[in-house]
Amino acid sequence: MNVKRGSTTFLKVIIVLAGIAVLALCIFLVPRIANFAAELYPNIHLMKYLIFIVMYGAAVPFYLALYQSFNLLRYIDENTAFSELSVKALKNIKCCAFTISGLYVLAMPLFRFIAKKVDPPVGFLGLIIIFASLVIAVFAAILQRLLQEAINIKSENDWTV
Repeated sequence: MNVKRGSTTFLKVIIVLAGIAVLALCIFLVPRIANFAAELYPNIHLMKYLIFIVMYGAAVPFYLALYQSFNLLRYIDENTAFSELSVKALKNIKCCAFTISGLYVLAMPLFRFIAKKVDPPVGFLGLIIIFASLVIAVFAAILQRLLQEAINIKSENDWTV
């Protein structure tokens, strides 16, 4: 019991640190990127706002996924990991990851447009975010399905006995 609680506490700390890191990026880096893109294309007045929409728009499902991950770890601590709440949390994490990936897929032409004037292509970073989000979404979908099957088997066994 103590080892499990220690590992979930460690993961909770990692979740909080990831949230702080993304918050710092949103506060300090996103405005710089938006201003830089606006300076690259001064004739396109919406450039700055498009960057804000994509990056802050992706931050919202990221924080929702972090919240659901935190809930999932709490369910593990409370020994209710094999419950419909856990399945719902994994489903929400999957949806958030697909949303982030979708936003960046839609924004790839924008990033490619910006990358035309920048020496190290920034479009590659968008691909990394898309790929990482898809990996998380697929992993959450697999875990969701496995957990749902385990709950169904447990339910059938409870009826049998």
